[in-house]
Amino acid sequence: MRNIVINYNNTLCYDRGMLNSKKILITGSCGFIGSYLTMRLLQEYDVHIVGVDNMNDYYDVSLKEYRLRKINELNKDFTFIKGDISNKAFIDELFEKYHFDLVVNLAAQAGVRYSIDNPGVYIESNVIGFYNILEALRHNPVEHLIYASSSSVYGGNKKIPFSTDDKVDNPVSLYAATKKTNELMAYTYTHLYGIKSTGLRFFTVYGPAGRPDMAYFSFTNKLLKGEKIKIFNYGNCERDFTYVDDIVEGIIRIMDKGPKEDYNLYNIGNNHPENLMTFVNTLGECLKKNGLLSEDFDLDEHMELVAMQPGDVPVTYADTLPLEKDYGFKPDTSLRDGLDRFAAWHKEYYR
Repeated sequence: MRNIVINYNNTLCYDRGMLNSKKILITGSCGFIGSYLTMRLLQEYDVHIVGVDNMNDYYDVSLKEYRLRKINELNKDFTFIKGDISNKAFIDELFEKYHFDLVVNLAAQAGVRYSIDNPGVYIESNVIGFYNILEALRHNPVEHLIYASSSSVYGGNKKIPFSTDDKVDNPVSLYAATKKTNELMAYTYTHLYGIKSTGLRFFTVYGPAGRPDMAYFSFTNKLLKGEKIKIFNYGNCERDFTYVDDIVEGIIRIMDKGPKEDYNLYNIGNNHPENLMTFVNTLGECLKKNGLLSEDFDLDEHMELVAMQPGDVPVTYADTLPLEKDYGFKPDTSLRDGLDRFAAWHKEYYR
């Protein structure tokens, strides 16, 4: 019987020794989720990680450099290579040199709204880049490919909670379309070449050192400047906010236990959507608690209610029962706890 231990988030988990001695490729290793995953693996396992990131300027590069410094400060078996997954020659050379056991593809151009004005970037990174990874795996087999999909693939689905059994044939943004494309490509390569793959549909990931274009981060920056924040769909939105540590825990569970089938899809979400106005008020309270806003700051005066943006959806809500059944894990970090940790980090990082 395997030992049961408690991890630092006080969630029950199994002693995961199966990853020890593995050589792991993590693309997007200086991104938000990629950096957290890299650090967790290096802290808890005897692994060799090769991290790849193109360090693009979609948002402030200094934040990516900060994450990379944090990884290097661990002084573990980590090799960082600056490169772009859309460069096939680079990817082919990488796989031929390192002979990976596991691949976690988190490199992608993110952002629903950015995809409306910059579609070419998404095709290059999310479609061509993922194709390059799959082709490399075809000729250099590994035990398991895990890749990032997105809750955006559900589009305007009316049925909630969103299930991986639902049809997702009507994406409302190009970003969502590229993520659905990834799932289809992975299925094809599994069918043709036996590549074992698991796609993970992430739901609104947030936390310290996250992406500045995400609502919680951009709202904070605007409020600290005394600017107004735009509340879309007049506040009538709900989001399944998922704390980054919960996302990483789910990935590690899947990496350790391995794929249930040759081709797999899971939601990773908090299974508890929050109203947008509740989210904004909770964020305001956490910013006040951590001294970023004064106690008498009037949040209502700094909100502007506006219509829904193109490509956006009113509700996201994850059905996480398959993940819980197959891997014994369900995200459980509360929104208040997660935003409080973000506010504390923001104060330390910027001040």
